[in-house]
This record gives sequence, structure tokens and C-alpha cells, in this order.
Amino acid sequence: MNELTNNFHFLRPEWLLALPPLVLLIYLWIRHTRQRSPWTDAIEPALLTALLDDNTRSSTLILRTSLYTGALFTCLALAGPTWERLPQPVSQKNDALVIVLDLSLSMYAEDIAPSRLAKARQKIVDALRLRIEGSTGLVAYAGDGHAVVPITDDSNTIENLLSSLNPAMMPVLGSRPASGIRIAKELFANAGLMEGRILLLTDGIRRASDISDFRSRAFPISIIGIGTNNGANIPIKQANAAPIFLTDESGQTVVARLNETPLIQAAQQSYGRYSQVTINDKDLLVTLATTLPSEDATIEVEREFDVWADMGFWLCLPLAALMLASFRRGLITASLALLLLPEPGWANASPSPGTGPAQSKTQTTTNRGVMESQSSWLQSWRSLWLRPDQQGHELLQRGEAANAAGVFEHPQWRGSARYQSGDYSAALEDFRRDPSQRGLYNQANAMAKMGRYADAIARYEDVLAKDPQHEDAAFNKALLEELLTQQEQQRSEQDQQQQEQQNQQSQGASDQSESSLGDQQQNADEESQSGNQDDTQEQQGQQDPNATTEQNQPGVAQSLDEQQRNERDEALEQWLRRIPDDPGGLLRRKFQHETNQRLRQGDYSTRQDEQIW
Repeated sequence: MNELTNNFHFLRPEWLLALPPLVLLIYLWIRHTRQRSPWTDAIEPALLTALLDDNTRSSTLILRTSLYTGALFTCLALAGPTWERLPQPVSQKNDALVIVLDLSLSMYAEDIAPSRLAKARQKIVDALRLRIEGSTGLVAYAGDGHAVVPITDDSNTIENLLSSLNPAMMPVLGSRPASGIRIAKELFANAGLMEGRILLLTDGIRRASDISDFRSRAFPISIIGIGTNNGANIPIKQANAAPIFLTDESGQTVVARLNETPLIQAAQQSYGRYSQVTINDKDLLVTLATTLPSEDATIEVEREFDVWADMGFWLCLPLAALMLASFRRGLITASLALLLLPEPGWANASPSPGTGPAQSKTQTTTNRGVMESQSSWLQSWRSLWLRPDQQGHELLQRGEAANAAGVFEHPQWRGSARYQSGDYSAALEDFRRDPSQRGLYNQANAMAKMGRYADAIARYEDVLAKDPQHEDAAFNKALLEELLTQQEQQRSEQDQQQQEQQNQQSQGASDQSESSLGDQQQNADEESQSGNQDDTQEQQGQQDPNATTEQNQPGVAQSLDEQQRNERDEALEQWLRRIPDDPGGLLRRKFQHETNQRLRQGDYSTRQDEQIW
């Protein structure tokens, strides 16, 4: 209730200015109709009452009251009362762009400061920030093409991954721009787009046909040339050593030059534009100015935007009831119409926040009882209009996954709700009822969340056996295998550390025993030189070290436990420090996995004569 009071406002408050003149008009009308009738002075009151029709007077009163109330409701409805936000789908301009980046070894050349690769990365960042709206994808290629980021409107993701892209991460060396263009076309097809732009950033191609073979008016291909006509050597950097320059088969140092002729031909034949890289945005303004068949088209994106919902339409219901009540027998008709009303809007609203600490326990219990009774009544009301799966879908859309799991009847929907609520064991039982590829994939995800990595890997293998092209299953499987390897390494290191600690403790215990024997021998020599009175003190002295040792044993054990904890924490910190925090490792494994799949298909059998740069 507090949330409703705080959020209540009018979307069009200017309509409230009509209320004062409307109230004044109603007042003057009532005053005029209540004036004394001229027949009152000519006819006796008793006779006048018999002559006037009471039914007509009653009908006139009902009609006037309906008109007055209806006018007030109309003004309030036009003012747009609202108290909650509802998600609304967002449309954006259909301006899709896929950037294809050349990651061949020649991109290491430094004829453009600081290097061709660094300049290409910066140019991609400039392109992302220059585009006001639209979606963008990223593809990288060398000897083969790989999708880095699918078509998305999240440009920050592309910027974060750019620093990790370099030719050293590409599994197959060479320069095949056709493979990158092919992957770009696949991204458009996967996104369901019938048109879009392709921007190629490269330092050279062999033949214009490598690009023009993919020409289409719906997908114009523009090219930005990275490099200079004079060119430069290709440095191959090594760790802690001076870079060496790439040489060809004859031992001559390779000089990578920018040949613009095939690039210009390829862009013209592919309905695009060409520009050499510039310091400013002139090259981007030229290459991105290509026209599409439908420039004004818009698409509906999956993201939703919360807007204030106009609740004024609910006032149409009492207006309709007033209209029916103004006719004969209309009140009965209006009462019957109320039974056909849909579920009220406040039934779908989220429950109000819990009571604060200042409220009493009795009031909290009362509120909880009222909310439970209202929830039970609303559940019964929903069952008249919605199936349980539809009710569960509404709860799931509002983020109430736990409640949705108790409503769903379909096992897969219920499993998804339980998975989102964190009940992975129950979700696994529901997913097991689906023997399809999707069910196996969901089972693997649930097992991974439960920490059953080996079982999850086995399920991912079952998915890949049915569909070797399932990228998500392959990626998750590789990730879990790496995690298991790291856990085994950590376990072996911990076992080794514990063994070393046990050896140190054993060595310390033996040294302590030898020291104790020496002390006892010394005490025995001293005892032989003492009298009877000293013997009593010696017996007490022999008991005191034992008592002291027993008292110190808990402290020693506590210090050893603390030392073990510190060593374990230090080992864990060292293990975490070894885990790479850059996304380049994941991309490298993804590229390698895709290359292995293509190798099994024999895609690289005819590439022996190609140069590696």
C-alpha cells in the first residue's frame, strides 16, 4: 500500500483542470433543477403530489446522477492515473553490421604506429562509438574464420574482447578472407536478418574474387585497408628476447605491403566502398555510408523498457455500469456484467514489501493472513481463466521462479523454474523425463550446478554425439574438463603440502624426544648428588615438566591448525593467481575446438600451398 501511494500520479495532469469547471456546472445544474415549480402556487400540495409521477422523478434523478458521476470518471480517466511500471518491447533501427578483422601474421607489421593490429583495434572501437543505434557482430580470420561475438547491441562486450585478439591465438595460419565473410553471413542468418552491412579490416587480399563471390545488394561489403604501400617487416615477438622477422621459404625477410587494387575492385563489385585507414573517422564515414534496400526498417528487440502503465482504462468499467444503470432494468444487467470482468490489474502486481521492525508481531501476522487469503482467492480466480502452465509462465516472467515451480504441470517448464530458483536436484529429475537433445543438455547444466562435473561431462558428450555442432555443449564440456584438471592439480598440491607438514612434524617430534632424553639424563645426574629433602623436590620437579607438557599440548595443536589454514589459504591464493583473467584463453580454446571439428570434416586438405602470412 505504501508503494502504491508513493508511486501514484497522473500521466496527463492537465485534464484535472477540467474538474473545477465541471463541478461548478454540476452545482448550477442541480440548483436549477431544484427550483420551485410554478404549479406550486396554483395547486394544493396534496393534489400536486397526486398529479406528479414519482417514477418519472426517480428515473430523472438516476439519469442525472449517472451523468454527473460519468463526467467525473471521464476526467479522471483522461488524466491517466498510474502507479506501476510495465515492461514494453523496444524497437530499434534495423542497422546490423558485422566487422570482419584480419588476424594474419602480417597484421604485426609496424608501418603504421604502433602496429597494424593496434590500429585496427582502435578503428573498431571508433566504429562502435560512431554508431548511434543498431547491432554489431565481430568475426576474426587468419587461415580460417571464427565468430568472436554474435550480432548484439552490447558494444561493450566487443570492446572488452578486442584487446585479447591477436594472430598468435589463431589455430590455422594464413589469410583467407573468404572464410571470415562466410562466417559473417552465418551470423546474419542466425539472427534472422535479411540484410546488413559487412566491414572488412584487412591489410591485403590475393584476389578480388575472394570477396566478390559473396556479393549481394542486401549485404554490401566495405573494406578499410590497414597499412602502407611501402610496407614493413613482420616481427615475431618472443618472450624475454628481441623480436625476429618473418622470412619466406628462400630465407628472404618478408615485407608486407598494402596492395589497394584488389581491395578497391572487391569493394566495388560487392556493392560496398573502400577507404584506406585514416587518423580521423573519414574512413568510417565513407565505408559505413552504403545503402540497404530498406533503410527505414525497424525490428523488435528482445530487451524491454519499463514505462508507466496508463490505468485510466479501468475507469471505463464503472462508466459502462453507469450507462447500463441509467436505463430501465440496467442495474441488474450491470451486476451480471461484473461476473465477466477479467482478472484485475492489481492481482498481477507484486506483493507489497514486508512490514518494518516498528510494526508489532500481531499486525504482521494479521497482514500475512490477509495476504494469504487474497493469494488463495486470486489463485482460484486465475484458475477460471488461465491454465496452470499459463499461471506458472506469468509467475516466471515476474521473477517468482520458486512459486512458478509449484504451479507448472509440464515437467520441462517446472524443471526450468526449479533451475532458476536454485533447486537443481529437483530440476534434474524433471529434465530426465525429456530424452531429447535439449533434455540431455538441461540435465548436464543441472549436474554442473550441483558440482557433479564428471556426470555433466558425460551428458555433454551425449549431446555432442547427437549434434556435433552444438557449440554451447562443447564449450561447457571443455570448461568443466579444465575445471576438473585444475581441481586435481590443487588436490595434489594440497596432498604434497600435507605430506611435507607431516614430515616436518615427525622430524620435530624426534628432535624433541632426543632433547627430552638429554634433559632426563641431566636431571638424573643432579638427583644423585642431592639428599632426601632434595629427593622430594626432585619428584615434584619430575612431575612439573609432564604437567607443563600436557597444558601446552592444546596450544601447540591450535598453532599447528592455524599454520595449516594459513598454508592452505596461501596455496589457494597461488592457485587462483595462476588462473588467467583475460578472455583470450576462452576464445583461443573456442577457436581450437572449431578448428578440430573442421579438421575432422577435411576442410583443410587443400591448403598446403598457401603462405602463412
